[in-house]
Amino acid sequence: MTLIERYILRNVTVAFVACFLALTLVIWITQILRQLDLVTGQGQTLGIFMLVTLLSLPALVVIIAPVAVFIATLYALNKLNGDSELIVMSAAGIAPGRLLRPFMMLGLATFAIVAAMTLYVMPESFNTLRDVVTRIRADFVANIVKEGQFTTLDSGITFHYREKSSGGALLGIFMQDERDPERISVYIAERGQTVTVDNDSFLVLENGSVQRQEKNSRDAAIVTFQRYALNLSVFAASEAETIYRPRERSTAALLAPDPKDPVYMYQGGRFRAELHDRFSAPLYCISFLLIAFAALGEPRTTRQGRGVAIAVAVIAVGLVRIVGFFATSAVVREPLAALGIYGAPLVSSAISLFIIYKGPAVRRLTASVAQTLSRRRPAAAPAGAGSA
Repeated sequence: MTLIERYILRNVTVAFVACFLALTLVIWITQILRQLDLVTGQGQTLGIFMLVTLLSLPALVVIIAPVAVFIATLYALNKLNGDSELIVMSAAGIAPGRLLRPFMMLGLATFAIVAAMTLYVMPESFNTLRDVVTRIRADFVANIVKEGQFTTLDSGITFHYREKSSGGALLGIFMQDERDPERISVYIAERGQTVTVDNDSFLVLENGSVQRQEKNSRDAAIVTFQRYALNLSVFAASEAETIYRPRERSTAALLAPDPKDPVYMYQGGRFRAELHDRFSAPLYCISFLLIAFAALGEPRTTRQGRGVAIAVAVIAVGLVRIVGFFATSAVVREPLAALGIYGAPLVSSAISLFIIYKGPAVRRLTASVAQTLSRRRPAAAPAGAGSA
């Protein structure tokens, strides 16, 4: 790599890192604000709160990285042209392909990062996030039951507690278990405390009793206790097997899904859309970079405005991404729409490369043809020449 290429690569990389960090921080803060209810409303710890927000970062990287590459390329090229460095490089005989090389190095590095995110890291993060959310919802005492109210769950549990002490203990507990109609159990305790052991939530009751009533018996069996532990996971509505959506499944599972999987049988199109979206997402890193380079890669004087070129590049990037989103939605119903998923970034890249390598020659040829035609056009006869 030459000195000029290292200089360009350093400039565009610094711009990319700054833009990427700024965009990620802004969007991540919005995700944090959306998840504040975990701490304020559902009583979760700060560690769970940070885990949930951090697990959303891989999905943000996939969206932000191509945009950051686009902005960094525009910034670096505009800076080089503003300092007249592009003009000097062009005058020194540096070809567009050589000037494009350091930008492509950044694009390929970003391509690899986004590919790793979409094919492995992102589905794993979504999978872990689903498990964490399921575990949080399983603790119905912290998330569902309200102080002073009788709450009936779908699983057949009715739970009530009078108030919560300053230390977090529940006072005046009543719980009725009707999951088995043949045997109804009622738990009454003066106080209780939720604890977690090996990822399982338990409600430890103190100074209470258990009343069990058989269906065909008029007498209830009453057992008093000083301490009694209930596993809350068996009472939660999430007792059934967790169902993972297509985006929460590994790439290998999408490539070879189980034909008997009820989710696949019902949402086969979404499996197909998710798989194509994962493979096509890294292509936008290259596409956006080439669009930016095609718009600003040609040297211009300070009198030639570059605002129009930047606007055209922004519009082109928006159109390419919209076409990609539209094709991803359409492929759920029509498999042939996958051509649009890959065609949007690939066709835009091909057009951009043509403009980069052949654009100046085409413009020179067009200008030469226009000049030749203007010379051959007969001059208009002066007024009054016919009367002579």
